Amino acid sequence: MKWEKFEEGCRIPVKSWCGNSEDGAVRQALDLAKHTALVHHVALMPDAHQGYGMPIGGVVASVDAVIPAAVGVDIGCGMVAAETDIPAEYFAGMSFRREFQMKLKERIPVGEGVSHREMQVWDGFEEYTANNGTRSDLWPLKIDRLNLGTLGGGNHFIELQKSTDLNGSADHGGESKVWLMIHSGSRNLGKRIEEYYHRIALSSCTHFRVPLVNPDLAFLQISEEAGKNYFTDMIFALRYANENRRRMMEVVKKTFAEFFPEANFVRTIDIHHNYAAFEEHFGQKVCVHRKGATSAKPGEIGIIPGSMGTASYIVRGLGNPDSFMSCSHGAGRRMSRSAASANLSVEECDRAMEGIVFERWHKCKGFGKAKGKLDLSEAPQAYKDIEDVIASERDLVEPLVRLVPLASLKG
Repeated sequence: MKWEKFEEGCRIPVKSWCGNSEDGAVRQALDLAKHTALVHHVALMPDAHQGYGMPIGGVVASVDAVIPAAVGVDIGCGMVAAETDIPAEYFAGMSFRREFQMKLKERIPVGEGVSHREMQVWDGFEEYTANNGTRSDLWPLKIDRLNLGTLGGGNHFIELQKSTDLNGSADHGGESKVWLMIHSGSRNLGKRIEEYYHRIALSSCTHFRVPLVNPDLAFLQISEEAGKNYFTDMIFALRYANENRRRMMEVVKKTFAEFFPEANFVRTIDIHHNYAAFEEHFGQKVCVHRKGATSAKPGEIGIIPGSMGTASYIVRGLGNPDSFMSCSHGAGRRMSRSAASANLSVEECDRAMEGIVFERWHKCKGFGKAKGKLDLSEAPQAYKDIEDVIASERDLVEPLVRLVPLASLKG
């Protein structure tokens, strides 16, 4: 832990593993420390940066309250990684990697607003509709049935990676192997759920004159109907996100098997990093909100990705109580999307991606001052150094495998 802060007006302290916290994230953390519904402390992971209402990379706990913005709009966003027994040297050729990536792009819809042409069949839709009566007209909608098994945009990705040991050579002193990794979530479903319940929470807090330091942190009582409904819908979004990643990984595995029919998939790891859950901490049952944070209970295996040009890590949780048994969910942004596209150069971003197959930079669709420039918002320079992030949380996780990108398909 880097520092602990308690200011006048705060009810609980802020504990941070983030060595260079931006002012916006610190202000949001102090707002949380004044929140009447939160207990124990606010925990900032080493990848923390300013988000909507609550820092991304933040963890908080409540007793009988849920804050929709403290889970976020991409409910169930997370990672899935599959280890293969194929030596990484088989993918040494750039053209070979490019061919593999092109096949994935043909088979998995990639990008914001890009979906399947036909509605997808999943028994989870029917179960939700059967169990939720009048609320089933809110979701799942047609768009959810079209989006299932699609990547989405922003920082979502599909990567082909090679394992190395923690010094950068072959994995655990042996042969470097190929890994497959996907980052995606509940797509538009999670966004609609968060926005819908945030409006209800804000209306309720206003009606009962509940003091809020920041209206973005409006909350619902878990014991009340709206709070129970939020949890029902959030859990559905988690199931949807898990199924979304599972379907894409099945496509990736089948495509990989076309290149290597003899391939075995040694293990598959799947985790969420935007969700709320009932857990016991400090001898009390609480509702833990993890927004851009990963569960790191003792022995729990997790995934901490870097940027599109840097390493990712497979880690084992150490169960540190001060972080509510959590760790970072990635490298974390150090530049906003607009700042990255406005200030980074194509030349330096290309250098950072040398030796990695990727889709070339496209024009920005917005981003204010960056409009008309190339979209460099996902370039490695826009993110914190993943090695520094991992070093900052050695009391939260034990790094097991270091994974270096060979090809990166971004949303």
